[in-house]
Amino acid sequence: MTSSIDLEYPFVGRWLTQNSPANRVPSHGTTLFATSYAVDFVPVSAAGHTAPITFATLTRPEPPGKFPGFGRPLLAPADGIVVATHDTEPDHVAFRGLPSISYALTQKLRTKAGWVALAGNHVLIESNGCVVALCHLQRGSIEVRSGQRVHVGDVLGHCGNSGNSTEPHVHVQAIDDRNVEHANAVRLSFRAALPRNGVIIDISE
Repeated sequence: MTSSIDLEYPFVGRWLTQNSPANRVPSHGTTLFATSYAVDFVPVSAAGHTAPITFATLTRPEPPGKFPGFGRPLLAPADGIVVATHDTEPDHVAFRGLPSISYALTQKLRTKAGWVALAGNHVLIESNGCVVALCHLQRGSIEVRSGQRVHVGDVLGHCGNSGNSTEPHVHVQAIDDRNVEHANAVRLSFRAALPRNGVIIDISE
């Protein structure tokens, strides 16, 4: 199995980099489920913002449709074969402000439930000796099936808020085995680089 993989960005438009392994490893604060080198991209508006922060934001959950990137297309970041899809998890409300604290307290329950509970709706693509996972997709949006060959830029599904997600975004990770719960993390890069936290990636149509 390969020790690293270089990918294309799995989207167009403007996306904010978060939880990047360019800042720390493990990027998400844990090695569980081979997430050491995973990275998150949050869709933002032309001004570089997600949904506006209001008083209501600080006191209660928000519908995912309020966010500018909910439903944006997610694209294949590499040529390969789809080896798994999951498309039945609901898109739950988003948690920012005080609601995010109560959501964080339920983290252990989601972790105990396993990788699917954390990943939500997802697509796994086998490419160049490893498996690339795109997670937190919108329920019912996946447009590919297991065994299908995909090419860079093919639409896989749409950005959602399923699984362990506080607001709509896409989580990308690479692993060395189709069985995520027994896989090792693989280092990844995008266009031969790895953006740091806070960097906005702007990909034209």
